[in-house]
Amino acid sequence: MKYRLTDETKEFYGRILHRIEAIETFGNVEAGEKGGWIEKEENLSQEGLCWVCGDAQVYGNALVYDNAWVYGDAQVYGNAWVYGDALVYGNALVYDNAWVYGDAQVYGNAQVYCDARVCGDAQVYDNAQVYGDARVCGDAQVRGNAQVYGDARVCGDARVCGDARVYDNAQVYGDAQIRSRGDIFWIAGLGSRHGTTTIYRNKDGGLTVSCGCFLGTLEEFEAKVKETHGDNLFGREYRALIELAKIYFGMNL
Repeated sequence: MKYRLTDETKEFYGRILHRIEAIETFGNVEAGEKGGWIEKEENLSQEGLCWVCGDAQVYGNALVYDNAWVYGDAQVYGNAWVYGDALVYGNALVYDNAWVYGDAQVYGNAQVYCDARVCGDAQVYDNAQVYGDARVCGDAQVRGNAQVYGDARVCGDARVCGDARVYDNAQVYGDAQIRSRGDIFWIAGLGSRHGTTTIYRNKDGGLTVSCGCFLGTLEEFEAKVKETHGDNLFGREYRALIELAKIYFGMNL
């Protein structure tokens, strides 16, 4: 065992939480060092370098394991998991069935909940929220007052910030720069796959299109549509979408 539950307790919403204390040295934690608060030993693995410290709280059926840390005033509860080398800190909340793992970080006043996943080197911070079945991964960042939810995917080097909303089946990858609600739109049901096509601003000020296995600029998408579909029904659908995108984003036609 690497830690124990001490007799120092506090009541939190009807639950009794225990301050923990390291009983051996591991990683950056010294034997005898006091940690944060957990409800039971099942909340924090005795294996690996994982730790809960400061005034952080882990309770319910939540679990912190591997080398993950939860600290500051953060809370992890419900059935949430934090693992790998993930960090949850500040006033962040991770709850329900959410997972934060890999090298991901959730901090500030951010919240990750429902069945959301934050992984890879992704960061969710400030007042951002990720929830529903949303996924934020890769080197993506969600910050400010942004929200990612539904079945949305935000990956790669994407940046979602300000008051932006990414939701439903929207898919944001690569070099996206979404600062407001007007920097993105998507439509479902077009093309041979009847899937979702997402169009959004990128860091160069242009537009990126994510459609099935295609990821590229609006101009590249237009050329690909012509090459693949010509003047058939799907080609006409996609060309109408391209014209709509130009109007929506205020481009010269």
